[in-house]
Amino acid sequence: MDTDLYATINQMAQQLQTWRRDFHQYAESGWLEFRTATLVAEELHQLGYQLQLGKEVIKADARMGLPSPAELEKQEKRAIEQGALTQWLGHFSGGFTGIVATLDTERPGPTLAFRVDMDALDLNEDLSCQHRPYNEGFASCNSHMMHACGHDGHTAIGLGLAHVLKQYESKLSGRIKIIFQPAEEGTRGAKSMMEAGVVDDVDFFVAIHLGTGVPQGEVVCGSRNFLATTKFDVTYQGVAAHSGAKPEDGKNALLAAAHATLGLYGIPRHSEGSSRINVGVLQAGIGRNVIPDSALLKVETRGETNEINEFIYQKALNIVEGAAKMQDVSVDIKLMGAAQSSHPSPQWVDFICDLAQAHLPEFTSVVKDRSQAAGSEDATYFMERVKQLGGQATYMIFGTQLSAGHHNERFDFDEQVMTTAVKTLSTIALHLPEFGAQNG
Repeated sequence: MDTDLYATINQMAQQLQTWRRDFHQYAESGWLEFRTATLVAEELHQLGYQLQLGKEVIKADARMGLPSPAELEKQEKRAIEQGALTQWLGHFSGGFTGIVATLDTERPGPTLAFRVDMDALDLNEDLSCQHRPYNEGFASCNSHMMHACGHDGHTAIGLGLAHVLKQYESKLSGRIKIIFQPAEEGTRGAKSMMEAGVVDDVDFFVAIHLGTGVPQGEVVCGSRNFLATTKFDVTYQGVAAHSGAKPEDGKNALLAAAHATLGLYGIPRHSEGSSRINVGVLQAGIGRNVIPDSALLKVETRGETNEINEFIYQKALNIVEGAAKMQDVSVDIKLMGAAQSSHPSPQWVDFICDLAQAHLPEFTSVVKDRSQAAGSEDATYFMERVKQLGGQATYMIFGTQLSAGHHNERFDFDEQVMTTAVKTLSTIALHLPEFGAQNG
């Protein structure tokens, strides 16, 4: 079976590349994946998957970092001009750009779920001859939107996996769900899908990523390197005044933001693990002779555990609010994103690791766990929910050669990794009954 399966997937390489390059050219940032979502929905519909779309899989008030209504409307129009399928767009309108595709074999068995993400970054792509997507005509045509983290490849992998699973449906059992998640960048999207219950029936869960510093030919079967994080915007509102004639009438929002920034970097570290704090943006003031009446901070905290991150976050809130009191200004704090820390399930990792070693000779190295601290990933919301309800979960990374680091304007990857990922995920689905036999 494996030989035929892999031959089938090898023949899909050109289609995977076509999908990936199309998504790359029409990159769409978080909650704005209107064109991407409609094309994915149509492909899955044609394959015969059971589809849950938009508000069926996204809890509206659990979304974080949502663009303004005006921006959502503007980007929907842009998506239509770029080929979004209007028969599907109504499901995703207003920033509900999530999809869950289910293949029910109608044979007894567990529910297995795979998560791929669809969003691009708020980044302008390099348009020079040193950058392959530009040279080969698939660089992003959308200003300030670029697939600089591989999510275009993830979406293509999800579609490739859907084709393979449908073709081999007679050899599968139970139910298989493919979750196409919006707004992973900024850790904004998974929580709303988790709260909508999309993994409440899942027994086994796998989220994936390409690259992240893993060498080509290597696969990581279980990654525990994600820090819990909270991302929030702080807006100070004071009173403007003439800085020479009537400075005493002003309430200085810039000073509040400056005091807060210095205080945030003074938060003590935690003895039980790594922690981070960063102020990435400070915007304030309109003129040299005006007391600034407004200021914006964009802040993130991170922690090796949920508890450490919460410790840093609560300290940050105290400092932000204290700075407002110092300058007698008001403060508004808006949650923009969040993720948890999560450890993969050891038995599930062992099983996947053994499968990769036994069935996928293209891997020169199969790594059971990658534990050094790095960034954050909101698939951890799915992982923790599955584990909480008695299931098993992991996060897989497929190594590939990169032209530049993630979130860089020259990011690109070796597209061969997509066939490798589809082979791996298909192998997991087809051999899943063996896990029950080994651990029953």
